[in-house]
Amino acid sequence: MNLKQVEKISKALSDSNRLKIIKAIQTDGGKLECTAISSFLNLAQPSISHHIKKLVDAEVIEAHKEGRFYFYSLNQERLDGYLKALKKL
Repeated sequence: MNLKQVEKISKALSDSNRLKIIKAIQTDGGKLECTAISSFLNLAQPSISHHIKKLVDAEVIEAHKEGRFYFYSLNQERLDGYLKALKKL
């Protein structure tokens, strides 16, 4: 993983709401539906979409569409690579 990728992930993780999303996904068995995110964040839907987009763009979480609903799961391989890259700095 290069420094630009580390920087992108670091920026994506620099917001407490995004960290809450990651924690909720992890707590909920590794998969979380989009409307469940809005129930615990108490943010407007556009704000939630913004936070999710940042995490998806950084490849920290992955989106899966099932019917009309989107589910999000952690990209554990990407997170592990990020941690390894941080240790090498």
